[in-house]
This record gives sequence, C-alpha cells and structure tokens, in this order.
Amino acid sequence: MIITGTDSKDAGMHPSGSLHRRSFLLGATAGLGTLALGGCVTNDGMSLAEAEKLYGAVPDKKFPIPAVDISQVDPKYFRRTVRLETDEAPGTIIVDPKNFYVYRIEGEGNATRYGANVGREGFLWSGEAYVGRKAEWPTWTPPREMIKRQPEVAKYARGMPGGPENPLGARTLYLYQNGVYTLYTIYSTSDPESIGSGVTSGCTGLLTQDMIDLYDRTPVKTKVIVLPS
Repeated sequence: MIITGTDSKDAGMHPSGSLHRRSFLLGATAGLGTLALGGCVTNDGMSLAEAEKLYGAVPDKKFPIPAVDISQVDPKYFRRTVRLETDEAPGTIIVDPKNFYVYRIEGEGNATRYGANVGREGFLWSGEAYVGRKAEWPTWTPPREMIKRQPEVAKYARGMPGGPENPLGARTLYLYQNGVYTLYTIYSTSDPESIGSGVTSGCTGLLTQDMIDLYDRTPVKTKVIVLPS
C-alpha cells in the first residue's frame, strides 16, 4: 500500500509539562515522503516465556537495565521478524508512525519490526534522514524553545548527564539531514505503556531492549525514512 500524509512542526515536551521519560523533547521540520509497504507476520505469536526472555534485564557497563514489564505492552508490539517488500537496502530504518512501528530492513523481503511511541498530534513529521551520530547514555540538553516555555528545565541548559532518569535513555540515534541535526532522535524508553501511542515531540522511542538491538546493528550514515502519518 502507499502511505501518505502531511507534516507538522514544533518543539516541546509531554503535554503535562513534566520531564517524564515518555515526554519528548524536540522538534524540527522535514519533507514529505511515500513508500510502498506490504507486511505480514512470519512468526504467529510469542509465548510469555519468550517475551520475558527477550525483554529481560540487561547488564550494562554504566547502569543496569531492568526487565520490561511486558504486561504493559500490547503483544503486537513485541519485536519480531515480518515480511516487508521494499526496494530499500538492508540496514535501512523505516519509521511508520501511523501504526507505531519501526522496521529495520534485513533483505530478501524480511524486516525486524519493533513497537514504538511516536510524535503526538501537532508534532508528527515525515521525510528522509540519516543517522548522523549515535551515543550510549547520552547527555540531554533541552532546546531554547523548551526552556522558554517550561522554565523548570532551565537547570539542564548545560546538559542533563546520561543515566536511567535521562529522557534519552540508554541508547540514542541522532537524525540528520544535509549535515544538520534535525533535533529528532530514535531513543530508548523505559516506559512500556508509551509504546503504541503518540506522546513525543517528534522523536521515536523503542523499548530499551529493542533499542539496544537496533543500535548495535546501525552504523552512522544509515538511511532513515519516516513515513507520513
């Protein structure tokens, strides 16, 4: 099918105004894009034991990563291999905000599919970008527009150190266009209830265990396509 839509732009946090892990951050603009997708799941379900193993606790050099409370996630958003027909090269990342999925193209008609949170109404965007840089436990710095709207985040104007409470989480892919950071990211969230919803200011969040899987297999310069919603 052909998925089409429109852009919007802005920058900010969660509507509540709180600095919450599922809030999100940042805003920018991008051009429209379309892509032909066809998908059906190749494995028809996952047992509770399999899901608990997939989303179990992860040891990490800096901070331990707890297990996901999978009872808070609709099973359709668990990581799995799906059929996806596309001409895009293996490794390409496709964000489908309409359906709350992120795909990594594996080749031969296959893709890894992850459940995601996406931009809330008024913060959705679409277009092509690429991974300009990537970071583990990155520093988060609120943009000036956010500080103006929400003075309480001014204390992080010089950066909030990486850690479990940092909104960017354990791993982040920074999206660029033409050598310029778009202010959009694909980041890791520890809020499982946010998966399958629009809660951010245009960034895309994956469960931390899913984000580590994607991060480890995504080099800088990887192409990213954000479909219209």
